[in-house]
Amino acid sequence: MTTEIDRQQQQWHLQRGHYLGEVSALCFLHLPTNKSNSLPLLLAGTGSEILVYDLATPNTLLASFQVFEGTRVHGIILDHHFALQSTPPPLSFQLAVFGERRVKLFNLHFTTHSLQPALQLTLLHTLPKFTHWVLDVCFLNKNGATSSNQGHLWLAIGCTDNSVWFWDIFTLQLVSQVQCADRCLLYSMRMWGRDVESLLVASGTIYNEIIVWKLDFQNHSPVLRSPAENQTNSAMDKGVRLCGQQYQAVHICRLTGHEGSIFRIAWLSGGSKLVSVSDDRSARIWVVNNRGDGFSCTQDVVHDFVGPVLFGHSARVWDCCIFDDLIITAGEDCTCRMWELDGTQLKVIKEHIGRGVWRCLYDPISSLIVTAGFDSALKVYQMHASSSKSSKGCTWSKEDLIDRKEVFTFIVPNSSGHIGLMDSKSEYVRCLHFSREDSLYVSTNNGYLHHVQFDVGEVKWTELVRGNEDEPIVCMDLLSYSSKLSGGVEDWVAIGNGKGSMMIVHVVGDISSPKVEHTLAWSAEIERQLLGTYWCKALGFRFIFTADPRGTVKLWRLCDSFAPVSHSIERSDDVCLIATYVSCSNTRIMCLDASSEGEVLVCGDIRGNILVFPLSKSILFGMPVSSETETFPLSYFKGAHGISSVCSISIASSSLGQVEIRSTGQDGCICYLEHNKVWRGLEFIGMKKVKELSAVRSVFQSVDCNKDLDSGEYAIGFASSDFIIWNLTAETKVAKIACGGWRRPHSYYVGDVPETNNCFAFMKNEIIHIHRHWVPESECESELYPQNLCLQFHGREIHSVCFIAGESDYDLDWIATGSEDGTVRLTRYEPGRQNWSTSQLLGEHVGGSAVRSLCFVSKIYTIILDLSYMPGEVLRLNGTVEGLENPFLLISVGAKRVVTAWKRKFRARNKREATCGGLGTRNENGFYGSSSSAISSSSIFQWLSTDMPTKDRNDERSQNTENEMEDTGNAYIASEIVTSDKLKFSKNGNRDLEASLADKVENDWRYLAVTAFLVRIADSRISVCFVVVASSDATVTLRALLLPSQLWFDVAILSPLSSPVLALQHVIVPRHLPLEDNLLVGSVYLVISGSTDGSIAFWDLSKDVEDFMQQVSSLNLKDYIDWQRRPRTGRGSQGGRRWRTLGSHFMKKKSGNEHERESHFLKGKKDNGSLLIRTKEKYDKDMQNDAEYGTSEIAHSEQHTHACCQFRDHTFVSEQKADESSIGIRKVAPLHVSYNVHQSGVNCLYVSDIKDMAVSGNRSMYYVLSGGDDQALNCLRFDLTLKAVSQLYQNSYEVHSNSQAETVNNPIQTYEIQNHLMKLFSLQKVKSAHSSAVKGVWTDGNWVFSTGLDQRVRCWNLDQHGKLIERAHLVVSVTEPEALDAQACGSQHYQITVAGRGMQVVEFFASS
Repeated sequence: MTTEIDRQQQQWHLQRGHYLGEVSALCFLHLPTNKSNSLPLLLAGTGSEILVYDLATPNTLLASFQVFEGTRVHGIILDHHFALQSTPPPLSFQLAVFGERRVKLFNLHFTTHSLQPALQLTLLHTLPKFTHWVLDVCFLNKNGATSSNQGHLWLAIGCTDNSVWFWDIFTLQLVSQVQCADRCLLYSMRMWGRDVESLLVASGTIYNEIIVWKLDFQNHSPVLRSPAENQTNSAMDKGVRLCGQQYQAVHICRLTGHEGSIFRIAWLSGGSKLVSVSDDRSARIWVVNNRGDGFSCTQDVVHDFVGPVLFGHSARVWDCCIFDDLIITAGEDCTCRMWELDGTQLKVIKEHIGRGVWRCLYDPISSLIVTAGFDSALKVYQMHASSSKSSKGCTWSKEDLIDRKEVFTFIVPNSSGHIGLMDSKSEYVRCLHFSREDSLYVSTNNGYLHHVQFDVGEVKWTELVRGNEDEPIVCMDLLSYSSKLSGGVEDWVAIGNGKGSMMIVHVVGDISSPKVEHTLAWSAEIERQLLGTYWCKALGFRFIFTADPRGTVKLWRLCDSFAPVSHSIERSDDVCLIATYVSCSNTRIMCLDASSEGEVLVCGDIRGNILVFPLSKSILFGMPVSSETETFPLSYFKGAHGISSVCSISIASSSLGQVEIRSTGQDGCICYLEHNKVWRGLEFIGMKKVKELSAVRSVFQSVDCNKDLDSGEYAIGFASSDFIIWNLTAETKVAKIACGGWRRPHSYYVGDVPETNNCFAFMKNEIIHIHRHWVPESECESELYPQNLCLQFHGREIHSVCFIAGESDYDLDWIATGSEDGTVRLTRYEPGRQNWSTSQLLGEHVGGSAVRSLCFVSKIYTIILDLSYMPGEVLRLNGTVEGLENPFLLISVGAKRVVTAWKRKFRARNKREATCGGLGTRNENGFYGSSSSAISSSSIFQWLSTDMPTKDRNDERSQNTENEMEDTGNAYIASEIVTSDKLKFSKNGNRDLEASLADKVENDWRYLAVTAFLVRIADSRISVCFVVVASSDATVTLRALLLPSQLWFDVAILSPLSSPVLALQHVIVPRHLPLEDNLLVGSVYLVISGSTDGSIAFWDLSKDVEDFMQQVSSLNLKDYIDWQRRPRTGRGSQGGRRWRTLGSHFMKKKSGNEHERESHFLKGKKDNGSLLIRTKEKYDKDMQNDAEYGTSEIAHSEQHTHACCQFRDHTFVSEQKADESSIGIRKVAPLHVSYNVHQSGVNCLYVSDIKDMAVSGNRSMYYVLSGGDDQALNCLRFDLTLKAVSQLYQNSYEVHSNSQAETVNNPIQTYEIQNHLMKLFSLQKVKSAHSSAVKGVWTDGNWVFSTGLDQRVRCWNLDQHGKLIERAHLVVSVTEPEALDAQACGSQHYQITVAGRGMQVVEFFASS
C-alpha cells in the first residue's frame, strides 16, 4: 500500500512556490565577527515559511524554509544559550518557531562555500499540538546551568489560557505546567528570564490590564493536565515533577490604565521595565518591582507606572520593543515611531501600506530597525547619533562620517545696506539654482546674481551681475555643463526682471573663481509681464523660452557669438524671436519641454492643462517672426492634473509616430500621455498617484546599464512643509527635510544614486539652508538605507487573480491581482529561489473602491456582417486585419460600480532608452535622455477607460422626465444610433420606471464578477470589447466599450434574476460555412453565470452582439475619437467642482446639419431606416409582457435590425439632457437555468478553453466546473453540433426545450441556437471536494484545480466520462483564499496561483 502511494506521489507532484504576503515574525541572528561582518542575518516569518536575508548584501535572500503546513508563523525565538561553534564550520544555532497551537524546534546550520553562505534548517522535534494558541516561547536554563550542558535547557511555552508549559529539550518531552490563578483569555504574553527561578511573565488580558507573575516553590505537586489533543501513553500523563520540585504562579502586580485590548508587551533587557501597546492607540511604560514576597491575587491592585503615555498613532498599535534609551512602536496606521523613554517622539516612518505594520525590530549593535506588515514588505532603516560644530560663520552638522550628511546655513550679503526689520527696501532671495553639489546660484530682488561655492567650513560668494532696485529679478533658469571631474564651470544663466528684460549670463572658469564670459540682454515683455524663463536641454543654449501671465510663450534664438561683458546692452541683432505660442486657456505656463526629434513643444499651465505645439526645424532655424504671428496648440488636454498646477514636463519620442509625455503636478500625481502625430490627439494613458507627496515637482529616473531601466525611479516633491525624495520602485523614503513648503525659494540636486547623492536648499528667515548628503561612488562602502528586502504588495486582501501571458515565448508571464485596497498590480513570478522578481502598481480604482474581479482579454474575434461582401482572404477564429494592432485588455470591476479597462501595448525601446549615457546628474531644470518611465518596458499596460455612475445623473434624469413627456407626447423614440454618424439618446415618458431606476443608481451597489471578449468587424478599424458585469443588486448587464473612441454603451440586460451573480464565464463558438477552407463567418456568444442561490444559467447573446456590431459598422471613426479622458482620483481632479472633458465643450457647438438632423430626429422621421417610432401604448404593452414572461417583445421584433443600445458616457449626458435608463434596452431571457446545482452560492465558475476542448467533426464539447459554499465541485458538459447545411441560412431564432429551468437530476436538455444544436449534460457532483467553501476552480478539459477556505489546492483528473478523480493535494500558506487561476507551461506542467491574504504559486507536474 505504501509503495502504491509513493508511486502515485511521484506520478502527480505539487510543488510550492514562495508565499507573497504578510510578514508576522522577525528575528535577528548575529554571526561571530570573524565569520561575517557586523550586520546580522534577518529571519522573517511569512505565511508558513521562514526567509533568511543577509543584511550585509542588499536584497539577498539566502534561503527559505517551509516550517508548517498551512499554519502561519507567529514567532521565531533564538536560543542565545546554545551556539555550537565548532572548528572548522559549520556553525549551528537552535531556534523555536511557533504558530497558532504548534511549536517546533530546529537547528540552523551555517556554512560558507567560497563567498556564498549556505544555510540548512534541520527539524529537531515537533511538540504536541496545544489546546490553546501559543503566544510566546522562551529558552531557559535549569537552576542556572551553563549553555554547554544541553541536558539542562528548558523551553517555556506561554498559552492564551494564561498558563506556561515546560519542555525538556534533552528528553524531548513536556514535563510540567504552571497555571496562573487568573484563568482568563489573553491577547498577548511575554516572558523574560534566563532560568526558571528568574522567569517573569507579563500577560495582557481581555480586560485591558496586564498581570505580572512569576514562579514560586511549593511542596505539593498536582498531577499534570496535558495540553495535547492526543496524549495516550505519553509522558505528560504521568505527573512528572520539575527537578524534584513543583512551582506555582505568584502575582507580582496588576497593571491597569489601558482603555483597550493589549496587543503586545516587551521587556527591557534587565527585566525591570516593560512597555505595552494597546487598542487605545497608546503605548505605556511600566516599572516592575519584583518584591518576591508572594502576595496573592486577592490583594489590592498594585499600579507600577512610570513615564508619560506615548500618544501619536492614529490607529491601533500592534507591536513594540524597548531598549535602554529607545522605544519603537508600530501600528495599524502604517507608521513606525521612535520614542525616548521620557515620551519624546524622535522620528516617524511611514512607508508601508494597507492594514498596518505588524512587527518592528531593533538591533542596538548595528542600529538597524526592521519593520514588516501586511503588504509583505520588509523595510530596513538605520538610526544615527548626531553632532555639530561651527567655523568661520558657517555651521553644519554630521550624523555620522559614513553618511556624510551636512547642513549649511549662511546669510546673503547685504548689498542694499538696509538694517532692521524686513520692509520694501530689504534685499531678499528670489531664486535659487544648484549647478552641482557644491555650488549654487542666488538671485535677489535688487537685481543681483551671486555664485556660491560651499564646502565644510568654507563659503565663497562671487558677484556675477549687479543690478538695481528698480529691476528686481523675478525668474531664473540654469543650463549647466559643469563637470566635477574637470573642476571647470560652464553655466548658462537666464534671468528676467520686473521690467520685462531678459539677460543671458555665460559663466566659465574654475569652481572657486567663476567669471562672466559673455552676457546678452534684450526686452522680452512689457513691464510686469515677464514671469518665467525656461531652458530646454534638448535644444541647447541657443534657444530660450519666456512666459507671460496670459499663457503666451515666446521662443528666442540667440546669436552665434556673444558680446563681451563690457557691452552688456540691449542689441536686437544678438537675439531674435522665432515663434510665439498662445494657449487657448489664457492661463500662465509653468513648465515646458521640447523635442526636436518629435517636433513638438509641450507645456503645462497653472490650471493643470497640458498643451502640445508644433516645433518643426523650419521654426527653429527659419527667419524671425513678428510678435503678432501666433501659433496655436495642435492638441491639448484639459485638467490632466485637475485644477492643480503642472510642475514639470518631460517628453520622449518613439518610433511609432507618437510622442510620449510625462507630467507631474501639485495634485501629487504623475501623469502619462501620448500625442498621436496622425490623429493629432493627446491621449491620457496612465497615472501614478504618489500618496506620500502632496506635490510632485519632478521625477528622476536613474539609468544603469547593468539593471532594468525602471529600477531606479524617484519622485521629488513636498508633503505639507517637508521636502521628500521618494523611491517609487522600492517604496522607501530617501530623504525628508523640514523646510516650510514649496512656496519658499528652493532648489534641489540629485546624482546617480539619490540615496547618497542629494542636495536641497531653501530660504527661511533671510537665511539660506542647505542640506547635503553626498558620498562619492568611490568612497561609498556602506549600504544604502532605507532598504526594502521584499516586494511591496497589496496592503489588503486579494479578491481576484489572473495570469497574463508574455509577449513571446521568451518573456516571463505576469500575474494580475485586484485587491480590497482598490489597486490592480502586476507581479512577475520566476521559478527559483527568489520566485517573485518584481511587482508594479498598475493603477487604482476611482476613490480607492475595492477591486472585486479581473478579466484578461487576449483573443480578438472577427465578425463578417455581410456575406455578399466577404473578403477574399480567409479569416480564422483569431484572425486579424492586416496592419492593425490587436488590443489586449485587462478589465477590472469592483465597488461603486466602477469598471476600468487597461490596454496592453507592445513597443520597442528607442535608441535613447537602450543606451546608457549622457550626464550623470539631474536637477529641476530638466533631464538628459529619455525620462519617461512609461516607455521603459518592452510591454506595458496603460489606462484605457473608466466608467462609473456619476452623482449628478439622477438629478438630471428626474428634472428631464416631465419635459420629455411634454416634448414627445405619446411617442417613444427607441433608437440610439443613427446612420448620420451622430449618437443620440433614448427619450421616453414612463415616469414610474424612471424613478425606480434612479433609486438603484443612488444605492452603493458594487460589481461582483466580470467576463469580457473582443470582437472586430472584418476589414475595419472598429473593435468592440463586450463586457458582461454582475452587480450586487441582482442584475447582469452586457456593456460595450467602443475602441478606439473609448465610448461606453449598455447593450442588453440579462433577466430575470432572483439573486446576485457571483461568477461569470463566456464561451464563443465559431460558426463554419460548408465551404472551402472552412471560412469563419461569425460566432455563437454564450455567457454562463453562477448565482448566490446555487443556480447556473446559460445566456445566448449572439443576436445582441451582431446587431450592435451591425450598427457601429457605419460610424465614422474619426468623429468619435475623444482623447480627453483621465481616471478620477478624488484628489485634485475634482477640486470642489464637477470635472468636465473637452468633448462636452465641443458638443455645445452644433453645425447646421446637426441641428437639422436633431429636428428630424425629434419629429419622428426615419433617417435611412435607423429610427424606430413606437407609441406609448405599444411601449406600455411591451412592459407588461416583460413583467409576465421575463422577456421583452422587442427582443423578437424588428429590433434585431435596430437594436437599442444605451449610451453611458457622462460627457454627453450633461449636455444632451438625456436619461440613461434601461428603457429600450433589450432584456435577454436565459437559455437554460440549472437550479440547485449547489446548496448555496456558486463562488466560482470555469469553462474549458476552446484550444483544449474535445472536437469531433462539427461537434464541440465543453466542460463547466463550478464550486460553491456547500464545499462541492460540480461538473457540467454541453455539446454544440452544427445543424444541417439546408438549415444554415434560415432566419429563425428558436429555443426548443421542455422547460426554461430544470434540476440537476434531469440527465439532458436539448436546445437549438441559431445554426447549432446544444445538448447539456450533468455529469458529476463531488459533495465534499473541500472541507470548507470552494473559492476557485480552473480546468482545461483534462486537469481540474480547485481551492477553498481549507487552504488546500486539489488536483483532479477529468476522465473521458466527465468523472473527477483526485490525484494530489497540497496545503498552501494563503489564508482565506479568494481566487485561483492556472496556466499550462508545457506538457503535463501547470502553474497554479492562489490569492487571498497574500498570494502563492504552486507548480503541478504529471508524468505523461
